[in-house]
Amino acid sequence: MRGPRRRPRSATARLRCGVTLLALGVLLPLAARAADAGDPCAGFTWDVRHERALFGGTPQSLAAGTTTANAPALSPDKLYELQLSALSLVTLAVPAGRHASSPGAGAGLATLTLAQAGLYRISLDVPIWVDVIAGSNALRSQDFQGRPGCNAPHKIVEFVLPAATRLTLQLSGDSAKAVKVAVSRSPQPPQ
Repeated sequence: MRGPRRRPRSATARLRCGVTLLALGVLLPLAARAADAGDPCAGFTWDVRHERALFGGTPQSLAAGTTTANAPALSPDKLYELQLSALSLVTLAVPAGRHASSPGAGAGLATLTLAQAGLYRISLDVPIWVDVIAGSNALRSQDFQGRPGCNAPHKIVEFVLPAATRLTLQLSGDSAKAVKVAVSRSPQPPQ
């Protein structure tokens, strides 16, 4: 027994099918870009999935230090919310890399000691300035990215950091009373 006979498609039907496939091929990527345009955090050119995942979690709340002696210790791959103090109450480890730009600017200190040296990212939810100090020297950042309207994270700064060295993270210059911060190893090789 034979199944139903299929009629060959007409040239018009094949043309309509081709046009439909072509339209889908053009419109689907445009729709994806339009969806990304609605997400201010989608504009990072780095792979920030790890940082986005960290910022999707619940932060551990700590009071940022006002001196290096009372600065809390941070660990990589954890999200923290540091409660800042008025800049005038914080004894900065080195002069801030950028001067406080707003009246009532907040500031705070934290420490970090890493088991492995390498390229690390410091991610922040507000446009606050971050300095990393080893001993009495501020380390130079390698690169950074930020996205207006995004706070998960807002800005990421990369530093080459040494192992087994007590580092001070110095945050200053924004009127925020608190800052979410995470430290993570960068998937990018150092330049």
